[in-house]
Amino acid sequence: MKKFTKLALVSSLAISANAMAMQAMDDASLGATTGQDGLNIGIGISKIEIEKLFIHDNDGYGGAGGTGEAGAIVIYGNGTGVTATNGIVIGANYDNGGAYLLPSRNLADLQIDSDANGGNPFINIAAQVSGLDINVGKIGVVSSGAVPAANATTIRRGGTGVTNDILTGFSVKTGPMSANIQLGAAPQGAMIKLNATMIGGLTINDLGILDNSTKTATREAGEIFIDQIQLADANSRNLVLNQSISVIGAETGHNGYIRIVSTSGAHDNYVKGIHLGSKTAASIGDMEVQGLQTYFSPAQGVYMPGAIITISGH
Repeated sequence: MKKFTKLALVSSLAISANAMAMQAMDDASLGATTGQDGLNIGIGISKIEIEKLFIHDNDGYGGAGGTGEAGAIVIYGNGTGVTATNGIVIGANYDNGGAYLLPSRNLADLQIDSDANGGNPFINIAAQVSGLDINVGKIGVVSSGAVPAANATTIRRGGTGVTNDILTGFSVKTGPMSANIQLGAAPQGAMIKLNATMIGGLTINDLGILDNSTKTATREAGEIFIDQIQLADANSRNLVLNQSISVIGAETGHNGYIRIVSTSGAHDNYVKGIHLGSKTAASIGDMEVQGLQTYFSPAQGVYMPGAIITISGH
């Protein structure tokens, strides 16, 4: 459905939480990061909760079986645990005694500078983000509600009718991350450059994929449930981030898109506890992938380690 690719962008907004009440940077912290003109910002937040998140596709799907009516991807509470009433809850990754938090104990620390760049000026934002503990409730599809009228008492649109769940919910744990953002000109070659090591790698827990086509009055939807997925660099427990993110403007033949170029190395994956049919079914075991390396071709017959991902509307 059109515009559903925007869901990928929402994940970039899902950054949160640190330890010790997330205090703003004090004078000592500022002194350690200054020494030149510019602006330093410490973002102190303890937790972020989102009740529901909707991504509306206003013209639906016009292909075979579609009606062209507005539908939405919805993330909402799953009725249990941290995400009982909220679709998304983000906090600090307190594992290993706070090893994945920034030294400042902030959500994020930003250092902002502007540069004339020989008449082609830009703003440079160096960002460090704490390790995160992200919990997501159920993810499903629902009919979009009516767009609120101009005289409505709320801006909420929401969904209506039956919600068909796709995912049961899951949690993600990350280590600290850093990125360099340039606005205006971008002499670094892209708007956003990720070049850091995520300590402890990436972990996804309790991921359930649902098949509602098999659901009946007496039978629950089929489910593929995975206890845990771990991702790290080959032969390591950490994960190197080496990505360039650019926003490509409109030109003849297309209306523009986002391009993500990843040049990170080979990765190891460990999938723990694969259950087929239901969460309570016996596990078929674990799956391990060692040294997974992808390639892209800048020219025919040429293979470069990494991947190129583009995101756009229809």
